[in-house]
Amino acid sequence: MTNRFRRLPLRSRLALLTAVAVAVAVAVAAFACWFLTRQELTGALDQKLRDSVSPDRIQRLVGLSCSSQPQTSDHLGPGAAGVQFVSQDGERCVIGSTAVKVTDKDIAVAAGRLREVMRNGTTTSGDAVRVYTRQMPVRVDGGPGVLTVSVSRPLDEVTGPLNTLALVMLLVAGVGVVGAGAAGLWIARTGLKPVDRLTEAVEHVARTEDLAVRIPAEGDDEIARLSRSFNSMTAALASSRERQQQLIADAGHELRTPLTSLRTNIELLARSEETGRPLPPDDRKALMASVKAQMTELAALIGDLQELSRPDALPGAGPLQVVGLHEVAGAALERARLRGADLTINASLAPWYVRGEAAALERALVNLLDNAVKFSPSGGVVDIVLKDGDFTVRDHGPGIPADELPHVFERFWRSPSARALPGSGLGLSIVARTVQQSGGQVGLQPAPGGGTVAWLRLPGAPTEPPEGLEPSGP
Repeated sequence: MTNRFRRLPLRSRLALLTAVAVAVAVAVAAFACWFLTRQELTGALDQKLRDSVSPDRIQRLVGLSCSSQPQTSDHLGPGAAGVQFVSQDGERCVIGSTAVKVTDKDIAVAAGRLREVMRNGTTTSGDAVRVYTRQMPVRVDGGPGVLTVSVSRPLDEVTGPLNTLALVMLLVAGVGVVGAGAAGLWIARTGLKPVDRLTEAVEHVARTEDLAVRIPAEGDDEIARLSRSFNSMTAALASSRERQQQLIADAGHELRTPLTSLRTNIELLARSEETGRPLPPDDRKALMASVKAQMTELAALIGDLQELSRPDALPGAGPLQVVGLHEVAGAALERARLRGADLTINASLAPWYVRGEAAALERALVNLLDNAVKFSPSGGVVDIVLKDGDFTVRDHGPGIPADELPHVFERFWRSPSARALPGSGLGLSIVARTVQQSGGQVGLQPAPGGGTVAWLRLPGAPTEPPEGLEPSGP
């Protein structure tokens, strides 16, 4: 049953649930109304029976003839309560045409064990009646006495109106449930129109891969929030696709140059071997060196592309651990000294512990130092400082024009003045991504007196935290 319900369309389920909810509410209200009405009618009937047992009226009835069976002539008149006297041995003496069966409770009242009894009973003809039994003081043969009087009235006075009320409520409930179902279906259709538009948009995107679709979002309700979320998702997907396409296009462009040069050099070597005319030793040596350099450049470019193709790590995910940034910087510094043997590199590295990936952080610092080494003049000075989580690299090169600073961290972007130098334009992009994943900041700015200052800031602590704890920010 549950599976069948879940297979129904959403609007049908809403209409059905609305109808069921209304049916339950109407049923509870109808039963409460019926029960309260029954209590009121039964209370009114009981009060009539008590009022009918007055001393004067019972005293007048003492002189009338009575028998154990109903009488054909009713001395009490039409609409009056039936009266009979009950003895301790269970015998009855009926006045009028209504005889009620005597029960143990009536006998208990006659014996004085109970003061009074109000109960449902039946007549000798099988009719349902309400019966009230109690003892009454009367005068019998001129002297005081006590008789047990049992009066009754038909239960139709209660059940008749109740049956009519139940029928009316049943009809009203049926109309209400049907109306609620229809209203629920209409409300579901009206309320789910934005969902239908969202469904059509999703189906359109799945069918055409068109991420430019936008859904109008009005108001602050759940549907509007869902529409805005869908629009944000498609915008993010479109931006991701655009970046992916741009990365592929830029990668193809960057790979074409070394591949073309490598192919030309290899074809030249092959033609020399095929024609039997060897190249001069110096030319062959230079050509082989060029091939080796181009292969090295191509390998570095592919490595950078692989690094950038990795999915961005979520905060707290991946092989992150507490790392001594000063130790990572020291390892990167040794590599930089090998690449800039003719440079003077001054370093001041204060202890600083961060949470990150050691290999990625070292690659980022190496990229920053490589830039400083690459653009420093021969015999120049590079100053490196790590203090309180701030890592700065200052070179004395030509510097970066102010209009180019906003683009330095873009993929494949290279300054026009640096395009003759080796590199792929991906180094600073990798630096920016690594620093952002570690929760830090990175930037470049002109240095006073010429050159460039590259800086990055990572949250951490100057002392290594105990095992199991993470360094907090300064």
